[in-house]
Amino acid sequence: MEQSTTNNRNGSLGFEDKLWAAADLLRNNMDPAEYKHVVLGLIFLKYISDAFEERQQELIKLVSDPDSDEYIEDLDDREAELAELLEDRDEYTAENVFWVPHQARWHHLQGQATQPTIGKLVDDAMIAIEKDNPSLKGALPKIYGGVGLDKRNLGELINLIGGIGLGSKEDRDKDTLGRVYEYFLSRFASAEGKGGGEFYTPSSVVRVLVEMLEPYSGRVYDPCCGSGGMFVQSLRFIEAHDGKRDAVSVYGQESNPTTWRMARMNLAIRGIEANLGHKHADSFKEDLHPDLRADFVMANPPFNISKWGGKGLLEDVRWKYGVPPAGNANFAWVQHIVHHLSPTGTAGIVLANGSMSSTQSGEGDIRQRLVEADLIDCMVALPGQLFYATQIPVCLWFLARDKRNGKFRDRRGEVLFIDARKLGRMETRVHRVFSEQDVGVIVNAYHTWRKGEGYEDAAGFCKAATKEYICAHDFVLTPGRYVDPVNTEDNGEPFEKRMRSLTTRFFEQIGESGRLEAQIRAELRRLGYD
Repeated sequence: MEQSTTNNRNGSLGFEDKLWAAADLLRNNMDPAEYKHVVLGLIFLKYISDAFEERQQELIKLVSDPDSDEYIEDLDDREAELAELLEDRDEYTAENVFWVPHQARWHHLQGQATQPTIGKLVDDAMIAIEKDNPSLKGALPKIYGGVGLDKRNLGELINLIGGIGLGSKEDRDKDTLGRVYEYFLSRFASAEGKGGGEFYTPSSVVRVLVEMLEPYSGRVYDPCCGSGGMFVQSLRFIEAHDGKRDAVSVYGQESNPTTWRMARMNLAIRGIEANLGHKHADSFKEDLHPDLRADFVMANPPFNISKWGGKGLLEDVRWKYGVPPAGNANFAWVQHIVHHLSPTGTAGIVLANGSMSSTQSGEGDIRQRLVEADLIDCMVALPGQLFYATQIPVCLWFLARDKRNGKFRDRRGEVLFIDARKLGRMETRVHRVFSEQDVGVIVNAYHTWRKGEGYEDAAGFCKAATKEYICAHDFVLTPGRYVDPVNTEDNGEPFEKRMRSLTTRFFEQIGESGRLEAQIRAELRRLGYD
């Protein structure tokens, strides 16, 4: 049974492409950033309506079953009691089922799908659901009555979604809704290109973060949570390892109002209770969880953002390791996360590669202080093309507040470097993904090193380095600086592949040479030798 459930949760459901093609007809001239809310809102509405109707069927069976405590023998009394029971809100909320008022139930909306007023009817349904379910207040889109939305195509999409089961127990066991939702999020991210990364982190990258940190219990926090993918994967990890969902408390924050609403829907459909703040807000300017000290922090902040309000935060208590440059928020994110770590907390952060080596505007000094404070636990270099939002390669920073906290071996004064740039496969011409094996190789290297059980440095892939060794390399944290090269004399690597690798390294070294030359010239000018 366990295997069957696992198989049901993997692979294609069989209708995703058909649903996407039909939904794409609806787009017309709409921007994907707006259009995704139209489609995802309908999917959410279908889910809660399915779950509601299933609960109705359960209540009908209860009053008709002689073995049930709710059984009513007299038929007239049964019909009267049942009519009242089916509209008793408490009978639904007690089973964690959202209350869906009559005008918002899917069969009612689908019956009106061909009417020119269907857009307004859907908007009214969203308003009614929010009114009767306070936890959803402000989370649902009300954009279906707008003039930019073709109502005939909207009706066709409603009819198509109507044929897909989303909220029944069988569908929940298969995680049908979650997989449809994730499929659409990834397709929207791909369609939006650069903007897509603001709300969606590729699932294979999230899996690396989650499986490295192993958030079995405690407080989990994401200060820029996007559509909530980190939380979803964390709960999947817990379930896969027979853990308890209620052992984790979820905290998040998101500055984009529509993305914040999307996150609330994404978590609600999976039954994940989360504190995402009472509103959308910028984590730097308005920290909604100022007193939170999290056991696990996972984040994919926007890369290299220049307008983050740094000039107004020069004296902020979070900048313990140096004031971040006003023109780049990378080290503001790192220090915000460090600030929110519990005494034994750990964190995983996705950052642009420049964060590992930049010396501009004091970034090198901040990085040095982070190393000297022994906060850096592991650095992972990722291959390019993993993200929809950017083709440039990025890296993962793993932080540990206390490397001798008793959970694992004492790792003080050490950092593990992993070069994962050769892993993954091209799923499309422009997008790379990690397989389960790829994720496993990265995670296993970190876990064996962290536990001190069978770890060995591997040429071309991973190496443990001391703080002193990192100091000798000017506190640059690029794994390629530390990982030993593969023996190229007789490693069986085809010449063409080896030549490409050597050529890439050659141009990297040319770039590094140019950077060093510019630094030397600047220093000579400062001394008056220009």
